[in-house]
Amino acid sequence: MKITRVGSNPSGKGPADWFTGTVRVDPLFAAEEPGRASGAHVTFEPGARTAWHTHPAGQTLIVTSGKGRVQREGGPIEEIFPGDVVWFPAEEKHWHGASPETAMSHIAIQESINGSPVTWMEHVSDKDYEG
Repeated sequence: MKITRVGSNPSGKGPADWFTGTVRVDPLFAAEEPGRASGAHVTFEPGARTAWHTHPAGQTLIVTSGKGRVQREGGPIEEIFPGDVVWFPAEEKHWHGASPETAMSHIAIQESINGSPVTWMEHVSDKDYEG
């Protein structure tokens, strides 16, 4: 058994290469062999969002507060709210973040394949974010 105490993993700023706007990432757990899953609590200030990206084994988001947006490539922008659970299948290109007016936090869970949990791509333009 392993207990990770709150505050034992320092918060980090979402890197500008992967995020637009102000984003805080609070690591929750890392993959422990033979497992592949990792998780983080991510907080997006209003208007903040990820870049387009994919996950080799998919990703689950559990919205914990606020109002957010998600979009898969070729699909409409969808609003998400506390308690919503979003699943992106393996290799589905997508982005997620806060609404323009309201911050949003979610728990993100993904698995690594060949040592990588994510492939980052281009930023979501303001025009595309606004729909």
